[in-house]
Amino acid sequence: MQYYHNIVTEKSWEELHKLTALSEFILIGGWATYLYTKALKSKDIDILITYDKLQTLSQNYAMFKNERLKKYEAVKGVVQIDIYLPHFSEIGIPVEVLLQQPNSIEGFTLLQPDYLLTLKIYTLGQRGRTAKGQKDFLDIISLVQSGICNLQKVKNLLAEYRMNFGLSMFTNLLKETSEIPELDINTHQLSKTRKSLLLDLI
Repeated sequence: MQYYHNIVTEKSWEELHKLTALSEFILIGGWATYLYTKALKSKDIDILITYDKLQTLSQNYAMFKNERLKKYEAVKGVVQIDIYLPHFSEIGIPVEVLLQQPNSIEGFTLLQPDYLLTLKIYTLGQRGRTAKGQKDFLDIISLVQSGICNLQKVKNLLAEYRMNFGLSMFTNLLKETSEIPELDINTHQLSKTRKSLLLDLI
């Protein structure tokens, strides 16, 4: 099942390929989750990048520095690119630490899955019960269901970077949810996942 309109995700996917040809970066967010899980596609592109590579992108995109949200933004049609930089952006874990955790998949450089899941939980804590927060919740479940994450390591990262608020939000949503049709997860399947998560992560 699609979470966003197919036309929007197709344009975003095309732009992601163009972006990859222009510069080196680490992909995070919804598209990184999709490449690991093949579950839900994304509409925005979220990347970690160094300042020298930012200069390359600025030659191809109109850039806006968002001081409030501590990121740079570029827009191409319906696609928004959120760009996070070391010693500037605040996304739960320092970007300079995250840049040391790359993982190559299908020609893309992604954030290592344990760190990606940790960031998703942090972001859910920031967004809460919004449409984007719901997408974060679904991405968290899809990453857990994929079996690629070490939940003990994720638990340690959440504790190290003091993300209890994100974990609390996730726990509340998990307890309130009976099924997840977007991921084809029925009540019985979610019950098993919930028990495992409450034991291993919470």
